[in-house]
Amino acid sequence: MSGDSERTVAPGVVPAPCASKVELRLSCRHLLDRDPLTKSDPSVVLLQQAQGQWLQVDRTEVVKSSLHPVFSKVFTMDYYFEEVQKLRFEVYDTHGPSGLSCQDDDFLGGMECTLGQDLFSKSDPFLELYRVNDDGSEQLVYRTEVVKNNLNPVWEPFKVSLNSLCSCEETRPLKCLVWDYDSRGKHDFIGDFTTTFAEMQKAFEEEQAQWDCVNAKYKQKKRNYKNSGVVILADLKVAIDFTASNGDPRNSCSLHHINPYQPNEYLRALVAVGEVCQDYDSDKRFSALGFGARIPPKYEVSHDFAINFNPEDDECEGIQGVVEAYQNCLPRVQLYGPTNVAPIISKVARMAAAEERTGEASQYYILLILTDGVVTDMSDTREAIVRASHLPMSVIIVGVGNADFTDMQILDGDDGILRSPRGEPALRDIVQFVPFRELKNASPAALAKCVLAEVPKQVVEYYSHKDLPPRSLGGQTGEAGPSSAP
Repeated sequence: MSGDSERTVAPGVVPAPCASKVELRLSCRHLLDRDPLTKSDPSVVLLQQAQGQWLQVDRTEVVKSSLHPVFSKVFTMDYYFEEVQKLRFEVYDTHGPSGLSCQDDDFLGGMECTLGQDLFSKSDPFLELYRVNDDGSEQLVYRTEVVKNNLNPVWEPFKVSLNSLCSCEETRPLKCLVWDYDSRGKHDFIGDFTTTFAEMQKAFEEEQAQWDCVNAKYKQKKRNYKNSGVVILADLKVAIDFTASNGDPRNSCSLHHINPYQPNEYLRALVAVGEVCQDYDSDKRFSALGFGARIPPKYEVSHDFAINFNPEDDECEGIQGVVEAYQNCLPRVQLYGPTNVAPIISKVARMAAAEERTGEASQYYILLILTDGVVTDMSDTREAIVRASHLPMSVIIVGVGNADFTDMQILDGDDGILRSPRGEPALRDIVQFVPFRELKNASPAALAKCVLAEVPKQVVEYYSHKDLPPRSLGGQTGEAGPSSAP
């Protein structure tokens, strides 16, 4: 949807294009029947938002007389991690020829989403246990509760009699189906497996009580499909500079001044980057940290404090929650100094190290540092970054204000390999530094595009180095493009 000219953001700052091809396959269920004599003849129109307007991208074929159409048309799109790509799907009962015009068609319904949001959300799983009867029919024995927003659900223990479970025949087949709950009753099938009570007993005795939950549809369609498994999620951490060089927030010249009609540079950068990253964070909760301020109650200088003043839970609900915590924090702290960022980089690195020790590293951390000047603890920062380059994390530094950020380019490994004070080289480039003033007049989308442009490459480099194959939502490895699995 965007041409080359739209990807040029500012002089000297050109984001590297990093696109993946994504295939979208569509189907509908229980459509409205608008035809009095026959069923509807549905088709779906795909639109994408560009510069605030919805533009038609393509349209499926028409499926005749069906309220549950499965369309053969495949939409192929360029997917950019660093962009919020808004999509709209409109379903029509088609009357005229299958063209691009919907003028004579009846609108049946529609929905909007971003290209990233549904691919990286967690499921609300529940399990159904069925007894397979002698005639091959299946009798529901038990249905668990729904575990909200969880890819590793632990359901409550339950009891059923052996007679209800398997008619007292320990080798009678039992079928377990796992679903992703939908409040409208249109649950998405995740996968199933078949076992027996005898197999269950033996598995528990041998401490190997696990079964692959398989979706047969994806097993037929996809090479190397194993089971319906794990996704890679991005976990955004935000660190804000509260040093005195920002100026008194009560003064309109301060970089921290809160103007209800014009967000300051900190807020503009925070919202632009956060709105992209939130599609890849399943619970939409973000750690928000501050550094360089004297904080209550003793007003001692801290270079690592929760801006919601809850050290036990520094996460905020959504990007708007981070904005509100930032605005509430300003009148309660005393801006001080110096500009030390190594403590926060090391803190996030410890979280990333703990994730790596799981052997799966399904969580990738993005640390966004917003600062108005060159860091004071440059040696410690270089050391922290070199250590972090071995871990599943990236560091994005946005310089706000008009300071001379020349020395900050040292941390960005674009012009050479960053080394620690001891001479140890970084394993990979994990830092992106962007001076906000070069993007001051850019749109939020263009700002996010530039700031996040290197993150996909950094993610791929980490998993490649660790020899961890990418895992799609359907459990398929080694192929590009997410699937439509839950």
